[in-house]
Formats: sequence, C-alpha cells, structure tokens
Amino acid sequence: MSSTWKSILTLSIFGESHGPAIGMTLDGLPAGENIDPEELQTFLNRRAPGRSPQSTPRREGDVPEFLSGLKDGKTTGAPLAAIIRNTNTRSADYGALQDVPRPGHADYTAHVKYGGRHDHAGGGHFSGRLTAPLCIAGGICLQILERRGVEIAAEIVSIGGVTGSEAELMAEIDRVRDAGDSVGGVIACTAIGLPPGLGDPIFAGMENRVASLVFGIPAVKGIEFGAGFQAAHQRGSEHNDPFYLNGGTVKTRTNHHGGILGGITSGMPLVFRVAIKPTPSIAMPQESVNLGACESAMLSVEGRHDPCIVPRAVPCVEAAVAIAVFDAMLGGCGLSL
Repeated sequence: MSSTWKSILTLSIFGESHGPAIGMTLDGLPAGENIDPEELQTFLNRRAPGRSPQSTPRREGDVPEFLSGLKDGKTTGAPLAAIIRNTNTRSADYGALQDVPRPGHADYTAHVKYGGRHDHAGGGHFSGRLTAPLCIAGGICLQILERRGVEIAAEIVSIGGVTGSEAELMAEIDRVRDAGDSVGGVIACTAIGLPPGLGDPIFAGMENRVASLVFGIPAVKGIEFGAGFQAAHQRGSEHNDPFYLNGGTVKTRTNHHGGILGGITSGMPLVFRVAIKPTPSIAMPQESVNLGACESAMLSVEGRHDPCIVPRAVPCVEAAVAIAVFDAMLGGCGLSL
C-alpha cells in the first residue's frame, strides 16, 4: 500500500486535491497524550495555501476534523483519524489536461499506471495538497516530542541558488512568478535533544526512516545528512568527528556525520538538507503530447499554482522527521516513554 507508512506507527494518507476531503489515520500512538488543537492549527497554517503573495491564491482553512482516537483532548490509543475538507476547488481549470500531461508532473506516469482513470484535477492523489494530512500526523508527533525534550526546526537555505534575507528570497520568487515560471530551493532541518541509540543498522537506519517519510513530500528530489555529498571530497581525517567527554557525556567536536552513525543516533543534532524541485505547473508554453489524439501539443498551464513551494514545504519537512523520530523512540533504546 503505497499511501501507508508502517513501522511502530502506521500512517495512512488518503484523498485527492479536488475531492470532498483529504485525511489520514495514525495508528500506534500511546494513549493519554495531550493534543493542543490551537498549537496544531498554528502549525498547519504554515503549510496552508493562500497565506502569502508567494503561494497559490487557492485558500483553504485546513481545519482538521478528528473522527476517532481523540477524547477530551487526549489520545485514546485507538487509531487517530482526521480529515480536512476541500472547500475552494476549481476543477474546470484542469479540463484541458485530461489528455495533455504537464511536463514535470505525474500526469503521464499516472495515466500509464492507472489507464487514465485517476483524478487529474489539481494533481489528484499526487498533489502537494496531500502534505496537509502529513502535517496533521507530524504536528501531533512534534507536540509529543517537545514534551520529551526533542525540538525540530527547518529553514530555507536558498531559493533557486539565491541566499540571503527572507525579503531577498521572496523577491526571487516574485521575479520568477512574474516571468510565468517557477523555482525550487533547499531546506535544512535540525532535530536536537535526540538520545543516542535510536535506529538500527542496514535497512532500518535513521537515515532510511527519515528519507522514506521526507520523500513522501511530492517535490523532494534529494536529501543529504551531515556533510552529505561534500563528504565525497573530504579525507577521513577531515570527515571523522573526534569524540570527547563533556561532563560524562560522549560528544563529538564536529558533526559531519549529522547525528547518525551506522544508522543509529549519536546524541548529536540530527542534521539534513532537502532539495525541492520547481513547481511543474507553469504559465510558460511547454512542449507536450495529446495522448488521445496521439500527436504533439503545446501546453500553457492555467489555474492557481505556487511559483515556489519551498516556503510551504518547510513545515512538511519538520512533520516528516517528527514522525520518524517519534516512531524510533517508540521502538526503544532503553528509554522510558
């Protein structure tokens, strides 16, 4: 089941961008965990569309409705299920895309796999809209982790290769949008307060766990931990992080390993970076094909789209790593939960 992530926790995400609702179920949460709805809504609002000039004009409330697993503000131990109703759809904008796939999007591959029966409006089940349910699950895990002394925060490193202040980054998005184009960027994320011993070697390492959830964010094209690809240009004497004792606690002088050694957390901050591709829906004319007529076609995408989804992807990255970290903590490393 491709829309289900399963370990100690089991997360399932369902719905389409222009369907009646999108949602998630999260099974495996301990009973009795307090969930602050206002804090969760504040987190979801960071991802929600229509909140800034640099995002899509589509505005959704993104208010979660909990159907099970929550009573009097606390988890019950039953599967936690929630939906977000879609209230501002314009499916007519996608009529011309029924037979003409958008370059860079999943339109063509979905057509091949599902025989054209998939819902293409707004990207359907392939849409970044499905990161809203991911953020419900991740926002809940963030609250639980914070009570256990773990803090997770992500930030924009660059937009289209441009670094600088927030104003400079937003100006780059505006410039690209005015040209009818789109742009991607890089997000850095750090988790602090993780104990040593989380994760397992080979296929269940913390890199594997984090990456499997981060790649559930549709626009992600790459991830690197610690020094990442720069490690390929270093010598062992440069990349190795010397150990030392700090008040009886083992630490490292540097953190090129990004807080993970052999798939297991070292107690140093977990650090990684994510590459986000440009939004595939752009107003500039692009070469495509008409699948029905089996002929070449030109396409200019209409409708409401983000010129850059990087700002809205920041909380999605935080949500993904929060799920992976809390799942690993539930798996145990001599900790009391």
